Amino acid sequence: MSRIVYVNGAYLPEEEAKISVFDRGFIFGDGIYEVSAVIGGKLVDCEAHLARLERSCGEIRLGLPWSKAELVAIHEELIKRNNLDEGGIYLQVSRGAADRDFPFPKDVQPTLVMFTQARNFVNAPGAKTGIKVVSTPDLRWARRDIKSVNLLAPVLAKQFALESGAQEAWLVEDGVVTEGASSTAWIVKGKTLISRPLSHKVLPGITRKAVLAYLEESGFSFEEREFTLEEALDAEEAFITSATSLVMPVTSIDGHTIHNGAPGPTAQRLREIYIDYARKGGVLG
Repeated sequence: MSRIVYVNGAYLPEEEAKISVFDRGFIFGDGIYEVSAVIGGKLVDCEAHLARLERSCGEIRLGLPWSKAELVAIHEELIKRNNLDEGGIYLQVSRGAADRDFPFPKDVQPTLVMFTQARNFVNAPGAKTGIKVVSTPDLRWARRDIKSVNLLAPVLAKQFALESGAQEAWLVEDGVVTEGASSTAWIVKGKTLISRPLSHKVLPGITRKAVLAYLEESGFSFEEREFTLEEALDAEEAFITSATSLVMPVTSIDGHTIHNGAPGPTAQRLREIYIDYARKGGVLG
């Protein structure tokens, strides 16, 4: 049985799903995307992802004709139709289909595509062993706070990581770690979590927001600042957060061992708290 996907108002077998060759998401990368996690058949932080979707679309002047409630309903219907217990739901909205020309077309309807991906989040192997990270120059555009479908630079970074025997790449600009290719980068010193401030240079991570929401429960403090690659190599622990990795310990950066090559207690505790939060149907506004 093939997956059921959503395309512009219709639920279709994936083999029948099609968009126009003139879609601006395909031709120009003129679009925005989001990925929401599903754990135990429940959406995790979907409303926060949709709020970020609205913000990103607003930044590129792409009007959304769907309400948050309508988008949540589509997510839930896809979970039901695909019997999804654990995984993610990918949402992509583009400006729509029109003859190729750079300026925004008039009177065009946005294209909305959504599909599920079954994935093992809770018992992911990296959670037990930790993951390896490699550094690479940050080659992206200046508006990284917009979750654009223009992902060529992250694709190249991820491929570099794969070919280097790593699972993630940390992007570096002027000696400072900006973020992971598809994650937020963190280091730990004592009981303090360190991650860089939000700005146009980084994506405002939803899982980052969730981790900060339960700082008091976790017993950690937070220092919002930039950190260098050299500082990361000397950190007591390192980890990443994202909708698909949740909280994932980092045990190697550029071949340099972090926390004796084993997941540290901070990352493990934060992951435990986050998964418990997610299983209870965690919702961020």
